[in-house]
Amino acid sequence: MTDLADIVVYLDNVLETASTPDFPGALNGLQLANQGSITRVAAAVDFSSQTIHDAIEQKADLLLVHHGMFWGGAKPIVGPSYERLKALLDNDIAVYSSHLPLDRHIRFGNNVQLAEQLGLIPSNGFAQYQGVAIGIQGKSEIGTTELFQRARTFAQLHGGDAITTRFPPDHVTRHWAMCTGAGASAITLQEAVVDRIDTIIVGEGPHWTAVEAGELGIVIIYAGHYATETLGVNALAQHLGDRFGLETTSIHAPTGL
Repeated sequence: MTDLADIVVYLDNVLETASTPDFPGALNGLQLANQGSITRVAAAVDFSSQTIHDAIEQKADLLLVHHGMFWGGAKPIVGPSYERLKALLDNDIAVYSSHLPLDRHIRFGNNVQLAEQLGLIPSNGFAQYQGVAIGIQGKSEIGTTELFQRARTFAQLHGGDAITTRFPPDHVTRHWAMCTGAGASAITLQEAVVDRIDTIIVGEGPHWTAVEAGELGIVIIYAGHYATETLGVNALAQHLGDRFGLETTSIHAPTGL
């Protein structure tokens, strides 16, 4: 058993929560307290009725998520919002959320964890947000078809699938970049041109990014928003378990996206 306050201080420091910029709805850090003691941590990508139900079933008292309670902004606590909050309070479950701080973390981050899964070695940052690199980039010598197959296998293992923009059969990925989740954007494409990136791995992106990438001679592999962000929370939960002697569990709730 560990004090919630000790875990929160540790996470805030490790993740550099206070100094990492993010969208207002992220509200990184402790989002809901419990009565103060933690024995089991459940990790999930999204805060939802399903993940709360599974956390209760698994007897967790801390729910660690990537997309938190307030992602959609302020709204009345009625209907599903009320039911979610009531379930958490009735079962004394705290909620801690980490969005961009977890995406960019050099050890537990979604990007470095996914790179390892795909056999890629990062060397620099990528995908700047308010002056902070959220993603990563690196050099390689791998056929893009092979890289896509690795990404697709990974995505399918996590309840999704991967798609890619068109490229010649003999295309080789020599300079890649990665930004998990909704990583395909005008900003990342502009950075890719400047950095001479030939292949970008993201979770998802608007249709126009595939069109623009083709014009720029860049390949984009869309490996799924959910799939590409499963690794960080699970790695972080396991680390908490090891450090504080807590039981940990993973909640699998794929969205199909």
